[in-house]
Amino acid sequence: MKYFLLVLAVAMLSVCDRPPSGAADHSKHDHSNATHGTMDHSKMESSPGAASAPHALQFIDTMIAHHQGAIDMALLAGTRTQRDETKKLAQGIVAEQRREIAKMQEWRKKWFGDAKPALNMDFPGMRTGMAGMDTVKLASLKANEFDVEFIKQMIPHHEGAIEMAKALKTDDNYAELQGLSDSIIRTQSAEIEQMKGWLGTWSATTK
Repeated sequence: MKYFLLVLAVAMLSVCDRPPSGAADHSKHDHSNATHGTMDHSKMESSPGAASAPHALQFIDTMIAHHQGAIDMALLAGTRTQRDETKKLAQGIVAEQRREIAKMQEWRKKWFGDAKPALNMDFPGMRTGMAGMDTVKLASLKANEFDVEFIKQMIPHHEGAIEMAKALKTDDNYAELQGLSDSIIRTQSAEIEQMKGWLGTWSATTK
């Protein structure tokens, strides 16, 4: 009986020591591997002291989290859309942004070693890109309703990434980042125009 009471007391202390629901520090997540499908990205918080970190490090950590948000949305398309156009776009987003995440992780290790997380929600474009994300809503939709909502969420998300890329300040030590930002602006601008073209037609079929 005493042993049972001791085990019960330890279990209760363990529960009490856990952080309250919703209080997780998203800046410490590995955004390249975490399962974020039902995560509320709009409520992510900045890493402690992120604004004081090197600008390039802020960009890397913040863009990795931003990219992961797009990947989370795009992965839903595989089982919810019936359109080849949406599937192809989503597959391209997943492949391209996973590749870019891998490069940014490589550069982060090379340039900043084991530096503390520097995810900055106030980095220009970050809140804009995350504000409209609702993967729970997306996960509840299928067929044309999914396609329309997917585009409505992905367009502002892409616009946020473009704003972030334009706000990047680089020097000769991090020249690779400028090439990445140029690629983000070019690729995601083209995808936005493509999605806007689909949206008018597909929205009409839901009325």
